[in-house]
Amino acid sequence: MGVGAAVNVLAESPAIQSPELVTPEPVIPENDTEAPSDTPAPAPTDVPVEFTSALTKADLYANTMHMSKAGLYDQLTSEYGEQFSAEAGQYAVDNVKTDWNRNALEKAKEYQDLMAMSPNAIRDQLVSEYGEQFTAEEADYALANLNS
Repeated sequence: MGVGAAVNVLAESPAIQSPELVTPEPVIPENDTEAPSDTPAPAPTDVPVEFTSALTKADLYANTMHMSKAGLYDQLTSEYGEQFSAEAGQYAVDNVKTDWNRNALEKAKEYQDLMAMSPNAIRDQLVSEYGEQFTAEEADYALANLNS
């Protein structure tokens, strides 16, 4: 084999080929992939779980059983009721979405339709501390709108 043949064999040999230079892509940690946004991130919720649970119960009582604000608070915090703390009960009552006048009216309709009570007896039951515990204004609204 001549010198030229030996050079050709070396050039064709895979072991002698020069490797290609590969530049690896930079690895960017996931936390650093986004630029800061102009929109503020949502604030983390500071509401304790007990408070949100009380609010869920408050929604049920206020909007299906048509309870008054005072009656709802008592139900949420009573040792014979839901047994939430006073703070959780107050949070729930303050944040539940309901119409207290509508609740008084719905209760008044129940007393009229199911128990055939007189308007005076209905009002007494609506405002009684042993009854529904609506305010005088809510009871007046209910009676004024009872037959409309």
